[in-house]
Amino acid sequence: MNNHSSATADKPQSNQRFALIALTSLFFMWGFITSLNDILIPHLKGVFDLSYTQAMMIQMCFFGAYFIVSIPAGTLVKKVGFQRGIGIGLMIAAAGCLLFIAAAKAQKYGIFLTALFVLAAGITILQVAANPLVTVMGPAKTASSRLTLSQAFNALGTTVAPIVGGALLFTVAGQYATKAQEAESVIVPYIGLAILLVVLAAIFTRISLPTPSNIEEETSDAPSASILQHRHLVLGAVAIFMYVGAEVAIGSLLVNFFGLENIAGLAEADAAHYVAYYWGGAMVGRFIGAALMQRISASLLLAINALAVIALIASAIVNDGLVAMWSILLVGLFNSIMFPTIFSLALKDLGPQTSRGSGFLCLAIVGGAILPVLQGYMADSIGLQISFILPALCYLYIAYYGVLGSKTKAL
Repeated sequence: MNNHSSATADKPQSNQRFALIALTSLFFMWGFITSLNDILIPHLKGVFDLSYTQAMMIQMCFFGAYFIVSIPAGTLVKKVGFQRGIGIGLMIAAAGCLLFIAAAKAQKYGIFLTALFVLAAGITILQVAANPLVTVMGPAKTASSRLTLSQAFNALGTTVAPIVGGALLFTVAGQYATKAQEAESVIVPYIGLAILLVVLAAIFTRISLPTPSNIEEETSDAPSASILQHRHLVLGAVAIFMYVGAEVAIGSLLVNFFGLENIAGLAEADAAHYVAYYWGGAMVGRFIGAALMQRISASLLLAINALAVIALIASAIVNDGLVAMWSILLVGLFNSIMFPTIFSLALKDLGPQTSRGSGFLCLAIVGGAILPVLQGYMADSIGLQISFILPALCYLYIAYYGVLGSKTKAL
């Protein structure tokens, strides 16, 4: 009898372990797809002879989807459940990947932008469904460590993507003579991604996932007016807007920045490899930051990191050559702890309004749609190197949030 009961206890545990591994693979996938945009931007900029502003429309379409789709995604997941929500998100993302074939064949930049919006809409649904699920896949006391581990795989995806994307897009495209063939070099990587997403969708129709009633009731409602009374939450949303916008803008322009003659004069395929250092630094920094937070308060560490980033960006603006190149790459290391730290500081002491506050903060990710376009416009107007002053100003606000803005008091 005891043997039988222990065997049945082991089976759900192993099922849950497999489910958690499957969920963690989603974090890797959406990290990979998001970071691939940093390679897609300079690639399509060259193919379609775009200005920096036009090229940054890629990030506007991608991160704009987060803003537009977040609340409808919450409603969808509430209606169909977390498991089917993940399946739907994966299939929509796969459809977005397949639209890249049509875009490449039609040679139309507008279709590329549509494909990116559809792809990002699918990923938004995934995020709405997967984040709360990871927190309940085991004991409550280890929820944050499970989410941190999943986020580490997200960071691994953002680190690997520039290397893989650079190899597939630039090296292949470099052998071709025509713009048409260069445009078509996106077909193979995005077909590969579509197949992977469909396989994951098939897996998620077969595994058993928990559907706790308490998070089904709370997930991603539209923020009510009452949460706006929390000053540290409202200022935290601005900090999330600034952070995501600055991080994405910098990552998007690295390949072009390293191609400048006064910086490194690198070919696009070589420059793409260095983008991995930017995102890899963010991955490594999370582990260092987690250790430092045992000794230093989160708000102080946030302010120190933001000031370090401002100094690095200033160095990248005023210097040339390898000093400027490695200054901007080191920004990734100090970025590492910012998003989760701002998020947790902004949600402090919200009690039963925590899930609504979380939904409100997620809307602020729209910074990734707006600020890169602004920096693109500045790069066209005053030059690429000096345009990095915009993200520097964003980090100045983040330093303020760490020192003063994150203190809890009512508006």
